[in-house]
Amino acid sequence: MDLVVFDVETTGLSPQQGHRIIEIGAVRLTGGEIVDEFQSLIDAGVPIDPQAQAVHGISRTMLRGQPRPEEVFAKFHNFIGRSTLVAHNAPFDTRFLRAEFASLGHGLSNRIDCTLKLSRRKLLRLPNYQLQTVYRHLGGEIDDSIQRHRALDDARMAAFVWLGLQKY
Repeated sequence: MDLVVFDVETTGLSPQQGHRIIEIGAVRLTGGEIVDEFQSLIDAGVPIDPQAQAVHGISRTMLRGQPRPEEVFAKFHNFIGRSTLVAHNAPFDTRFLRAEFASLGHGLSNRIDCTLKLSRRKLLRLPNYQLQTVYRHLGGEIDDSIQRHRALDDARMAAFVWLGLQKY
């Protein structure tokens, strides 16, 4: 089965309030292995909420000269095709992705699975179900090479979690 595990970093918490995706990262899983990756910073041309920036560390300066949303999301739309999409806290990520796709005239009809929901159902008694907690519980190690709250590294971690949860 072909899956695309993805993550987004945003300018805030709500696309309905004009917040946008400023980074997207994804990995394609085929046969339980990462076979392709997609990553881009995005210059959406909107301010970044200071609380959001404190989480992901992405600044307006970092976004200068990066591709515009219409370029990135057209490519991402092609990257995902009809694959099942997986994300940790998928309702949040897909709400933003749907808004970005809608601005291009695209829908999002892919099947969507959520590692947060799945981990709450399969892994009882964890202290919390944050991505890094579930990742560590399933045997992942977070070292200095992993950038927490950056889209591609979080997508890679979510892929590890997805694969680990398939064994339960």
